[in-house]
Amino acid sequence: MNPKPRPKLSFWQIWNMSFGFLGIQFGFALQNANVSRIFETLGADVGAIPLLWIAAPVTGLVVQPIIGYFSDRTWTRLGRRRPYFLYGAIAASAALVIMPNSPVLWVAAGMLWILDASINVSMEPFRAFVGDMLPSEQRTKGFAMQSFFIGTGAVVASALPWMMTNWFGVANTAPEGVIPPSVKWSFYIGAAIFFLAVLWTVLRTREYTPEELEAFEAYENEKLDADAEEVKRDIPIEAGEGQKKVTFGYIFTALGLGLTAVVYFGNYDFDLYIVTVGLAVLGLISLAAGILQRGGKTEQGLVVVAHDFLTMPKTMIQLSVVQFFSWFALFSLWIYTTAAVTSHIYGTSDTTSALYNEGADWVGILFAVYNGFAAVIAFALAPMAKRTSRKTVHAIALICGGLSYISIYFMTSPNMLIVSMVGIGFAWASILAMPYAILAGSLPAKKMGLYMGIFNFFIVIPQIIAASMLGFVTRNWFDGEAIYSLMLGGLAMLIAAASMYFVDDVDADIETGEVKKSVMPGE
Repeated sequence: MNPKPRPKLSFWQIWNMSFGFLGIQFGFALQNANVSRIFETLGADVGAIPLLWIAAPVTGLVVQPIIGYFSDRTWTRLGRRRPYFLYGAIAASAALVIMPNSPVLWVAAGMLWILDASINVSMEPFRAFVGDMLPSEQRTKGFAMQSFFIGTGAVVASALPWMMTNWFGVANTAPEGVIPPSVKWSFYIGAAIFFLAVLWTVLRTREYTPEELEAFEAYENEKLDADAEEVKRDIPIEAGEGQKKVTFGYIFTALGLGLTAVVYFGNYDFDLYIVTVGLAVLGLISLAAGILQRGGKTEQGLVVVAHDFLTMPKTMIQLSVVQFFSWFALFSLWIYTTAAVTSHIYGTSDTTSALYNEGADWVGILFAVYNGFAAVIAFALAPMAKRTSRKTVHAIALICGGLSYISIYFMTSPNMLIVSMVGIGFAWASILAMPYAILAGSLPAKKMGLYMGIFNFFIVIPQIIAASMLGFVTRNWFDGEAIYSLMLGGLAMLIAAASMYFVDDVDADIETGEVKKSVMPGE
């Protein structure tokens, strides 16, 4: 097909193609708010809960690039990405129904793995879907719409157990070892919303054919100021080569094993093994990919993922730094806000005291505030980016977020913390939209899914590092004062903001000719 501009879509077309994210976020929010409660109810030791939770980021690390790789190569009656939306939603909905009925701890832990894997199967193609369907100037709006549904879903789903009890009179207590009815019914409702929201997107959208996507990309490549092949680095895999992967593998395997020995002989925290062993595993994977490539196995998924990871487009490399520090900061917020607020603002660390539980309940409200504000401000991101640039908006949002983290230290009353949450909500909305809007234009269309999956590495890896190292830092550097770990997160977010200066938004100025609006293909 001859090069042609990617058509603009209407507000409601973008709404429909993003609506499934409401269901996905319902699943994530129910998981985040209630899984620890389920584990404890089934007898898990509090100290073991972080290890059980490591399933979530590790699953994302493995599943998303695999799903991206296969969705790039899929074309069915449902299209390219939509089969994965649907099948992931079916599996995730089933896991949401089964999890609160788990008879023993190991069943619940297994359901967490299945639930998280299924959510990732649905979620990963949604990021690539926006890149497939929208022209450059609408991608900010598309990802901002996802931010709106993420914020909305997080607020409602997180409050579901409370609403079931306080609005509908469903019991929030149960005999020992049994999950309360309020949690069970919340998961049942979440399962239904997850499936129906994704089904709405599947039925109400259509996808462009591979030939149309090639034509769109050819047009956009002509509009790039720089050479498209250099910008997007779609470098073919050469059979018989692979020395770079082998060398990378040896270095990281040796580094991981060496650091593991340091942790072992130094009697350091067990959590640090997550990082050191992870480095060794990363090295072994790269080594295996290099050996397979040397043997001519250039179509093997492992070889393709390793190759594209090591030859990422320049913009993706620049954004990976921003993502790393942004998500390290976010994980510090999720881990330590309760401890920081109860000890620093409420003045107690006694988990049995009424004051502590009052503070912990207030943290739930604060999280609802930042998610709610993120849902509202999401609609302002595209106009703000149009007036300035996507880079500028994201840098400002991250600065607001970083300063808001640090401001918690200086607050003297619980109500004042709402101001901090507004700034964090601005950062959260932008983190969910701007990096993806910038990234999509720098990627080859035929690898959009795979690269979106690889980009998830820079969300997952900082979470794994934070989960394994922040406890050590808090205990040994900050004398157990969680407020300083939050301030460290604020510093990380400010570093992310500074890193935006070095990011090239390569397709920010691509024009789409006279095309203003069209219907979805097939409508």
